[in-house]
Amino acid sequence: MVARGFVLGLVLPLIVPADASVDVGFRFASYIGDYMVLQKEPAGAVIWGYGISGATVTVSLWQGQETIMKKVTSVKAHSNSWMVVLDPMKPGGPYEVMAQQTFGRTNITLRVHDVLFGDVWLCSGQSNMQMTVSQIFNATRELANTVAYQSVRIFSVSLIQAEQELEDLAQVDLQWAKPTSENLGHGDFKYMSAVCWLFGRDLYDALRYPIGLISSSWGGTPIEAWSSGRSLKACGVPTRGFTQSDSVTGPSKYSVLWNAMIHPLHNMSLKGVIWYQGESNVNFNRDLYNCTFPALIEDWRQTFHRGSQGQTERFFPFGFVQLSSYLSATSDDTFPEIRWHQTADFGFVPNARMPSTFMAVAMDLCDRKSPFGSIHPRDKQTVAYRLHLGARAVAYGEKLIFQGPLPENVELLADRGLLNLTYSQDIQVQRQDKIFEISCCSDHQCKWLPAPMDAFSAQTLALNIRSCRGALAAVRYAWTTWPCEYKQCPLYHPSSTLPAPPFIAFMTDRKPGEHSKLAGDIVAL
Repeated sequence: MVARGFVLGLVLPLIVPADASVDVGFRFASYIGDYMVLQKEPAGAVIWGYGISGATVTVSLWQGQETIMKKVTSVKAHSNSWMVVLDPMKPGGPYEVMAQQTFGRTNITLRVHDVLFGDVWLCSGQSNMQMTVSQIFNATRELANTVAYQSVRIFSVSLIQAEQELEDLAQVDLQWAKPTSENLGHGDFKYMSAVCWLFGRDLYDALRYPIGLISSSWGGTPIEAWSSGRSLKACGVPTRGFTQSDSVTGPSKYSVLWNAMIHPLHNMSLKGVIWYQGESNVNFNRDLYNCTFPALIEDWRQTFHRGSQGQTERFFPFGFVQLSSYLSATSDDTFPEIRWHQTADFGFVPNARMPSTFMAVAMDLCDRKSPFGSIHPRDKQTVAYRLHLGARAVAYGEKLIFQGPLPENVELLADRGLLNLTYSQDIQVQRQDKIFEISCCSDHQCKWLPAPMDAFSAQTLALNIRSCRGALAAVRYAWTTWPCEYKQCPLYHPSSTLPAPPFIAFMTDRKPGEHSKLAGDIVAL
């Protein structure tokens, strides 16, 4: 039975020492094994492991009885590690990877079977990424839907903390495997990540070649636990001790999950990352999230690029889920602010501070009756579908609509008592709720007032602002923890069913540093 709670952290931490490579003998790295997917062309896949200092290691790739390639290296003295980069391979398989260590007259051979080449995606975050397929809507049907997806391979990292960066994983929950009902739904908040699996399944349907999925997530964790010390320092994150709150139930110490659950993967050749996190920062360092999140992305990109000998793209695609809704006892701006900060205060991605990123808006996927608490909505299928649209556009260059409509121009028609919004895409007004608000100021005080929709057309929408007897300072949309009921927000793109994301825009005389402008400031006519 899973207890209801804000965000769940379900497993006691295992803390391991930094040097996990001492006296390990000859072996592959922990995540190299049978059924794995290696990154396809144009990257070369990295194969590495540990051995006897000074020994020669020959790595060969086989298909049937045919040797496809051989690479020779030696074991480094200081780390007892060895590494080769395979030539870029087209998607497909299966192949066998063989590694042979020669030291004097002693030869040791290791083999890995049923290896495929395709795209490898890392999935990380907190409990909404950790939720398994057995916890989502239509779980029985989803768990049974594996026969057509045997080329989508899955791997799940154990919940581990470390005080220093580890070079290899200390423990694995699920070694590389073909999908089954048992390993897709292995308990609540264990493995396999539903968002990760469904995202990979959708990608496979679109691409029709192997997909490798690595899940490394832990419920109830703030972004600081997933960030390196470098990136936290760059954002001026306070070094003071952490105060526990009800939004943080997992490990909270800075960098401990980066050290143990992400850094050990940095030698891997990756296609990209998807991320679902932010709930645990609602009441902790929220105002810094517009820095800590872009900084995490940049630091992960640098680290994986260097660790893979340049095989992982320097600006690899990074997708994320904008926070869904939550039934809170109090109504405040904390959730909307995190949603905004997830975009580095632009309201959309990609943007100048977050290049090569994509976002799935999820504020309309609320779930009042979730047995895991409303913070854990069960519709992960739509989340994954929206993510995969972003991946197809940003990571694979497809020309398709992957995000909902956003205003590109906001005009104040003061003489008519209207605020006119022009959108960059067609809009579908599904309902005329009072979801828009205006900031109205008089006597040096500002108050948010509802701004009803007055009229709309294919790409424009007019708001009635006659209730404002003072100066109009700003406009915002869906700026609440629970903006609408399930798939019933007011604005969508008409053909893609993608919701308009939340936004806030200020008049041109706004104070510096309040919020970045959206697509343009309000213009008075």
